[in-house]
Amino acid sequence: MLIKDWMAQDPVTITEDTSMIKAIHIMKERRFRRLPVVAQGKLVGMVTDRDLKEASPSKATSLDVHELYYLLAELQVQEIMSRNPISVSQHDTVERAAQIMLEHTISGLPVLDETGKVVGIITQSDVFRAFMHITGMLQGGVQFALRLEDRPGLIKEVVDLLRARGARFVSLLSSYATSQEGYRDVYLRVKNLSPEAVGAAKEELASRFELLYIIPEE
Repeated sequence: MLIKDWMAQDPVTITEDTSMIKAIHIMKERRFRRLPVVAQGKLVGMVTDRDLKEASPSKATSLDVHELYYLLAELQVQEIMSRNPISVSQHDTVERAAQIMLEHTISGLPVLDETGKVVGIITQSDVFRAFMHITGMLQGGVQFALRLEDRPGLIKEVVDLLRARGARFVSLLSSYATSQEGYRDVYLRVKNLSPEAVGAAKEELASRFELLYIIPEE
């Protein structure tokens, strides 16, 4: 899954001399949590709602409303933005973006094209949306989870067993994260199985493999 297919395209950007009050207005009006900062079309920084909150005067300030407005209008985002932010290419994978977000504890990344121009933003919500699609959850169906020995042919045996009962496959995922060495966990989501076929498949799978669970179609 490439980032270019899941990112928010043509993002709103601001320049280094944009006032803090204007940045606040854009974020509130558009319900953004971050804005890329560009200079001559190139990414130079990132300003987030957290940056703006931390730079704003405390509610306990002695400034009157006019002084406060003047201060916010005079302060430019270049004084509070994060410089040289981490970015990704539109041709990177969503998985890579998720890894970077997790490692650096950030919730969004600017996306650049081959020339360094900002062409998108990818956020945790975009990653979640991609995850929902790749797992096939939005299409419904029954999920079978099994722990299989990590050797050739076993997944095919499971697939053939379910297909023989009329299953149409929605997704097939595997993971080594929660299984012991020499095994892997496999998750299959299928449709077109009657309750009777699900029951029969459950019995046969449990007799031949380690069946972790079945989540029936709602």
